[in-house]
Amino acid sequence: MDGKSIIDTFSFERRLHQEGFVPVAGVDEAGRGPLAGPVVAAAVILPVDLDYSPFKDSKKLTEKGRDRVFALLEELHVPMAVGICSAQEIDEINILQASLLAMKRAVEQLCHAAAFLLVDGKFTIKMDLPQQALVKGESKSASIAAASVVAKVTRDRLMLSFDEEYPLYNFRQHKGYPTKAHKALVAQHGPCPIHRLTFKGVLEHV
Repeated sequence: MDGKSIIDTFSFERRLHQEGFVPVAGVDEAGRGPLAGPVVAAAVILPVDLDYSPFKDSKKLTEKGRDRVFALLEELHVPMAVGICSAQEIDEINILQASLLAMKRAVEQLCHAAAFLLVDGKFTIKMDLPQQALVKGESKSASIAAASVVAKVTRDRLMLSFDEEYPLYNFRQHKGYPTKAHKALVAQHGPCPIHRLTFKGVLEHV
């Protein structure tokens, strides 16, 4: 078998454990691109002896697949937490800063304090903790992949509740992302309280 096709997605965590950093938390967010709703981050600490093969980038899993992984994490009582930044906060501090703040909030909510953070993306979090940013981290770290699933599932469920609160916008279908149908509904009805007023597609209808 071609060794290049096999990626050890626990290599970062294993090396850090060997260096004395225990536990290691993976951190990721969901919802940077939508026109509505919060950005949601998650922090997850995978146990050393866990089978990490189920944890893949949330974008490569179906909705049912993500739900199964989320249920598995709950069943195994894996330490995990979420952090949220609202649409209003996104408008105030911009989406990048809101994403990083949501990540910080997720880490702060963990029931076990992390000794090291593996953070998806190009930027680390403003916290006094050793950490490493990993571009495309969901495909390199099982902990980040698990966090990506928790963030995505949590956000999708929030958007389902917003769909009931603001039924005119069909959030159940598009989860706030800038689909043609969503943008048409914003143009027709104007933005609702969870729309990001500084985003193109909403800004022109404020």
